[in-house]
Amino acid sequence: MESQSRSAYNELDAIMGPTSRIPQRLSAKGFPEWKYRIEKYIKMKDFKIWRSILRGPIRITTTLEDGTIIHNQVENYTDDDFERVEEQEKALATLTMALSPEIAQGFREYTSSKALWEALIEVYEGNEEMKQSRQDMMRQKFNMFNYVLGETLENQLQRFITLIIEMSSAGMMVTRSEINKKMLNSLPKSWVMNVSVIKKTRDLNRLSLVEMMVVIKACDLNDKQREINHVNSYSIANLGI
Repeated sequence: MESQSRSAYNELDAIMGPTSRIPQRLSAKGFPEWKYRIEKYIKMKDFKIWRSILRGPIRITTTLEDGTIIHNQVENYTDDDFERVEEQEKALATLTMALSPEIAQGFREYTSSKALWEALIEVYEGNEEMKQSRQDMMRQKFNMFNYVLGETLENQLQRFITLIIEMSSAGMMVTRSEINKKMLNSLPKSWVMNVSVIKKTRDLNRLSLVEMMVVIKACDLNDKQREINHVNSYSIANLGI
């Protein structure tokens, strides 16, 4: 499972970018993951840029003695003013460069990082009705999740992890008990005894998904070890040792 998970992460990095380069928004899929990664990337590179995205454009102004507010001309900017403007431009450039040319073309009208960020969220996360529909779809996938004939245990566990991540990204709250019971009940029929033991000996309300995966993998290794021991015993018996 570790090698398969690593392969999945490598594939994700190839698409979105590792921490060494900006996460790329190449298609309409996977927006929650991109949103999470781009936020972490920007904060890691320069938190001022992320603050600029949240704060929005800053107008450089001067308040006259009579209370009138005027916009400063560029030639009157101070060094601090230029630094603030530079942060805004860096923020907009960072978000723009994270988009593929095809996607960026559709958002060319937004001239501030805050406006661009909010537009991306509105387009790809949608309104409340769209969010609810997405959650309904995720819930259906969760309820229908099951073992696929011929599938390895590692593949099934990886599919389940991916589904739980997608549900979390969609804003769904699922209890540990629900997650653990679903995982156990979806295992192949050959796992009936193991599942029964796990349910009797483990607190499914407290066990995290990672901890549950460790328990399942341990059971799998024990089953394989017993099979090896059985084969060895059978071979020794046939040899008359």
